[in-house]
Amino acid sequence: MSQAPDFRPLNIHILTVTDTRSSREDGSGDYLAQAVVEGEHRLASRDLCRDELYDIRARVATAIADPAIDVVLITGGTGMFPRDVTPDAVSVLFDRDIPGFGELFRAISYEEIGMSTIQSRAIAGISNRTLVFCLPGSTGACRTAWSKIIAPQLDPRINSCGFTRVFNSWSAV
Repeated sequence: MSQAPDFRPLNIHILTVTDTRSSREDGSGDYLAQAVVEGEHRLASRDLCRDELYDIRARVATAIADPAIDVVLITGGTGMFPRDVTPDAVSVLFDRDIPGFGELFRAISYEEIGMSTIQSRAIAGISNRTLVFCLPGSTGACRTAWSKIIAPQLDPRINSCGFTRVFNSWSAV
């Protein structure tokens, strides 16, 4: 009988993208911060910025340049409105896309919110050996993404073939 791989807590940065909320009103960021800690990972840092393409890109570039950051969770700016520019700002930083994340997120969300899920441009990728997830701004969407997709992929005790295998292969390079 094989033993489950050891758990490795990851350092996670949270970025909230919003034109309407302050850090005191950041329910999605608060949820993600709490979920990260409850998931036995480390909340390395947290930030908030407006829906400005180059501001978002600069903040994510700073996070992925930090060798201590393993994962960046971005909440907000993934919708269809002209000010929703998070995927546009971040996707150019990806070394590799993770297309299955957005597809799976929308499939799961369909069961929760119906056809409205088609308006989500949630995406994920790998940038400078850092996992980057762009999530919608609603707390419910963040809960769905974290609990049903991201958390199980970051914990080898739950999913031994998840993203932790990717981290292990990066260490060998």
